[in-house]
Amino acid sequence: MGIDQVTLNFNSATLTIMNILIGFIMFGVALDLKVDDFKRTLSTPKPVLIGLVAQFFLLPAFTFLLVMVVKPLPSIALGLFLVAACPGGNLSNFLTYLGKGNTPLSISMSAISTVLAIFMTPFNTLFWGSLYPGTNALMRSFSISPVDMLLTIFIMLGVPLVLGMYIGNKYPGWASRTNKWMKRFSIIFFILFVLASLASNFNYFLDFVGMVAIVVFLHNLVAILLGYFSSRVAGLPEQDRRAIAIEVGIQNSGLGLILIFNFFDGLGGMAIVAAWWAIWHIVSGLSLATFWSKREPKTQAINGGIQV
Repeated sequence: MGIDQVTLNFNSATLTIMNILIGFIMFGVALDLKVDDFKRTLSTPKPVLIGLVAQFFLLPAFTFLLVMVVKPLPSIALGLFLVAACPGGNLSNFLTYLGKGNTPLSISMSAISTVLAIFMTPFNTLFWGSLYPGTNALMRSFSISPVDMLLTIFIMLGVPLVLGMYIGNKYPGWASRTNKWMKRFSIIFFILFVLASLASNFNYFLDFVGMVAIVVFLHNLVAILLGYFSSRVAGLPEQDRRAIAIEVGIQNSGLGLILIFNFFDGLGGMAIVAAWWAIWHIVSGLSLATFWSKREPKTQAINGGIQV
């Protein structure tokens, strides 16, 4: 059986738990967000705008180019399009801090990209998927409703985000105490989420992960380089470049997995791409952040972004 014929199986109870888990993780992230984070972004919008353009426009477009060059199987290609359409991942803020990047910028990008993802994730997935013949035919076989996808993402991301910010601002003392263990548990829950998505389908994962490992490596590398060099061309300082590179390179693959099981019936190629991405971006993100942690960022940018 080929990877395009594999459908990973999840019962409704497991899927419900995973939906709740993603909402819980987003609630924990939102506890740390303040209205001032958005105000600060509006006062100096350029870095965030550069990052969001790289996240929601350049990365999906370059993913399409990568697919055209590599020509993976349709379900793998559709998995790449979906992952590229997801917002920044939950680890990006921590990795930016570790890598001596601009952490407030990372937090602002995470918050805004999560809000925009309610609209941009379904749009980018369906738009770029429709342009590639193999994935276009695959999507038609699932009869996906953009409105249903938008509503699902809003429930998983938008509601916990608003609720978390409200509670964090209404009860700052409780939020501050709670946020410390929420961050720790969010990482643990995320890892458990990925493991749960693989546990009952482990044989499929072992059989086919080799088919996606190289293309996921290339995809992640493209994402990191796009974030870094787009901000360099824009003349942003090194701390901002690091933050944007990590933010664009660390995708919310947990959200991607949920959408795959909700709308694509656990299609094997897509699910294995998202699951392996979840593992690989932790490895690549930690490696990059550790490398940067040993090198102080330069603070001056001149001549169109060339640092001296």
